[in-house]
Amino acid sequence: MAVSAPGHSSSVSKQAIRRVVAAGAALALLSSCSTRIESDAGGRVLGTVTHVSDGDTITVSIGDTHESIRLIGVDTPETQHPTKPVQCWGPEATQHTKSLLPIGTHVAIVRDVEARDRYSRLLAYIYRTSDNLFVNEELVRSGSARPYPFPPNTTYESDFAAAAHAAQQQRLGLWGHCER
Repeated sequence: MAVSAPGHSSSVSKQAIRRVVAAGAALALLSSCSTRIESDAGGRVLGTVTHVSDGDTITVSIGDTHESIRLIGVDTPETQHPTKPVQCWGPEATQHTKSLLPIGTHVAIVRDVEARDRYSRLLAYIYRTSDNLFVNEELVRSGSARPYPFPPNTTYESDFAAAAHAAQQQRLGLWGHCER
């Protein structure tokens, strides 16, 4: 895992550029909605949480559409998979996501390189607008999710790996309750 030292300009600049490009791509992706799409000063698409399906899948109202969103870079234990049983820490991870993103929570949505998965879900990083909490990273930091790098959407791969390492060392969430 390569983690850049604070202030390392080439790494920071590269990541900042990817964020701006991703925000622009999110706006372009969603611009086909028939109502005006709101965005914040950073170009992040704004929406409102309408449903939490499980620990890493939510539904957000954006303009006049409802988008199913799969949180990029993280994987929570299964609770609703059609062929898998409920996994250790799955219900707790889902509850944690629900506590972070109750219905009606305003969020900022940021894409990475790939827009949608094979199930047509929008792939995104989610920020709670009230305090700019990076929800994807918080799920890993709390032990509710494992990092799930899935190229080409890997902007925060090293950040998620570092958060998981810290959670594992502290035996938080699934790291303290589930064998692996």
